[in-house]
Amino acid sequence: YPNMKCIPAGNFIRGSNNHEKDEKPEQTIYVSEFYMDTYEVTNEDFNKCIDAGKCKECLKNQTCNYIGPRYGKPYMGAKQPIAGVSWYTAKEFCEYMGKRLPTEAEWEKAARGTSGDIYPWGNEPADCTRAVIEENGKKGCGKDKDLPTSDVGTRASGKYGLFDMAGNSWEWVNDFYTKSFEVCGEACSKKDPKGPCDGKEPCPGYERRVLKGGSWWWDKSYARGSKRRHHDPKNYPEYHHFGFRCAKD
Repeated sequence: YPNMKCIPAGNFIRGSNNHEKDEKPEQTIYVSEFYMDTYEVTNEDFNKCIDAGKCKECLKNQTCNYIGPRYGKPYMGAKQPIAGVSWYTAKEFCEYMGKRLPTEAEWEKAARGTSGDIYPWGNEPADCTRAVIEENGKKGCGKDKDLPTSDVGTRASGKYGLFDMAGNSWEWVNDFYTKSFEVCGEACSKKDPKGPCDGKEPCPGYERRVLKGGSWWWDKSYARGSKRRHHDPKNYPEYHHFGFRCAKD
């Protein structure tokens, strides 16, 4: 598929016993072959969906049950990752493209490879030569001042030839968030896990969705492949700078 990379079938090490509670336990997981977007979805990509009438734009001054996909002028360059979308908006775009959101397991394998590396490039610490993150108190690797997101692909690719799997923009995945993989149980540990209810709504007891990869706003600890963030999928009323990329069977 154009602008996608094939992630081969097989086992990988998911989670971590060395960081936060919700990443436990570290476990070997099997994921079938799939494709992942080479780059985060850009404003240019997303505008095509809006122009086609298949994606909706809902701004702060409108009455909607979500807000997005605009995080402000400094973030709206054609090649910058889309910032400010809800999970629903991300899902809508992927379906327009004949794709889907990746599962958390797929995303993590694509970011870390098979052997449990901390980052897409290996285990060397994240810094601004490798990822668009916050470093030395400067957002987005700013020099004299803070910078917003960067155009996609400004750093070297990591595992499987994918770009910006650490930093730049947080990325929605399909799964509902659970307090740990242990609490999640079989839904998070079976072959091709998709989390509670296989990610389908309604899912009693689960409301928030998972985000991965860190961003320009956060330091290297948030860019770890096993790091898990969660948020209301509507991205409303608390509104954040979330983006995404798509996957395909």
